[in-house]
Amino acid sequence: MNAPNRYELFVLDDGEKALEATEDTKIPNAATFKIVKQDHTLGNMLRAQLLSDPTVLFAGYKVPHPLHPYFLLKVQTDGTIPPATALENACTRLIATISQLESRFKREFSFKDVDATGAGPTINMGVPDDPYGSGGATVWSAQRDYLDF
Repeated sequence: MNAPNRYELFVLDDGEKALEATEDTKIPNAATFKIVKQDHTLGNMLRAQLLSDPTVLFAGYKVPHPLHPYFLLKVQTDGTIPPATALENACTRLIATISQLESRFKREFSFKDVDATGAGPTINMGVPDDPYGSGGATVWSAQRDYLDF
């Protein structure tokens, strides 16, 4: 009813900028970035990456209203680098982290093709080094569950 069309949540309009930066006049070495057509997913990841930087004193984000597809990201640094540079560094590190995660996922998923037997994992329960002490002699090699791709 009041919700905007789905494509308006991720497609930039003509002349619309994806990022707008505003320097904070009351706080030294601080800026507010308005990131358009994004939501909590990117906001939380950027905030976490910014906080892992030792030059960043504060990083936080907020989504002013759920029907408006943007969030505000506030960054304050210690003055050695400007907030825009800190955000750029965080984006670079985030892209590298996601690329590494993607390559690890593809590598692990390719192991599925290597296991042509289809037997699935073999877990021997009830052996002396079973940390949970279940005591059962069940072997899961013959069964497959929803976690087996």
